[in-house]
Order: sequence, then C-alpha cells, then structure tokens
Amino acid sequence: MTEQHQIIIKPIVSEKSYALLDEGSYTFVVHRDANKIEIRQAIEAAFGVRVVKVNTLNRKGKTKLNRRTRTLGTRPDTKRAIVTLAAGDTIDLFDK
Repeated sequence: MTEQHQIIIKPIVSEKSYALLDEGSYTFVVHRDANKIEIRQAIEAAFGVRVVKVNTLNRKGKTKLNRRTRTLGTRPDTKRAIVTLAAGDTIDLFDK
C-alpha cells in the first residue's frame, strides 16, 4: 500500500478535531492496515508538510437500530490518525 490516496481516506471534521487545530494537530480517517510510518509518508507527500508525531486509534462501529425493519446493524469500524505537524506548517482542509 504505497499510494497516499489509498492511505488517507478523509479528514475528520468535528468539535474535537477543530480544538486540535490550534495545537497543529489534524485528524484523518486512514486505511485499516496502514501503520504510522506509511501515514507519516502519505501526509508529507500529499500536503507538503513536516510531520512530527502520529497517533493512531481504532474505533469500533456503533450498533444502530434500523427504523424501517427494526433490526440491528453496525456502522463500519474505522482507524483514525491524529497527526501533529512541525511548527509553522499548516494544512488547508477547506480550500476551494
């Protein structure tokens, strides 16, 4: 898995991730099999920034009730990466 567009799936936009932007940390959903080194290389290649630290976490998908059929289903499990950039580097997530 060497392509950065296969490793980085999407950025996470939430209140917690917005609070981390002030510290220079960005949160992404990444491929389940990607390790920290691959994530670091993909972020640096895709956005042209220097990565200082990568933290990863696996999140289990929620169990949700289907309103129409009244059966239980699950959302998919995801892997997230919290990437801390070097001082002065930023990623513009909302460029047009």
